[in-house]
Amino acid sequence: MGLYNVFDIAGSGMSAQTIRLNTVASNMANANNVTTNKEDAYRAKMPVFSTVMHDVQNKRESAGVQVLGIEESTKEATRLYDPGNPLANKEGYVYQSNVNAIEEMANMISASRSYQNNVEIMNTAKQLLQATLKLGQ
Repeated sequence: MGLYNVFDIAGSGMSAQTIRLNTVASNMANANNVTTNKEDAYRAKMPVFSTVMHDVQNKRESAGVQVLGIEESTKEATRLYDPGNPLANKEGYVYQSNVNAIEEMANMISASRSYQNNVEIMNTAKQLLQATLKLGQ
């Protein structure tokens, strides 16, 4: 694996974490949404990542991250008694999304740190390449 591959790997990691941050933002934006029935309630979403491997001369080398898709949580929506709500059903209940704000905040911090780590990897690789070029002077 050459030093230039580091940029591709870190770049794919940054792209993956950007998608993760976008899903967290979507989840947080819909955290307090309510609806009349539990089938229509917003469900938390999360990306599914996979390692991309390349076969280079019969050696399997890591070459980055790819997003396989966005999965929805299977956790049930929260049922709240709120007869004054215009969306309440006949029994006076509304269904709130299954987003856990604390989990989403932790997920956001983790994604942000991972993104920052990939930026640092790219900066370090750039410095190493510059130092290598200076050796010939």
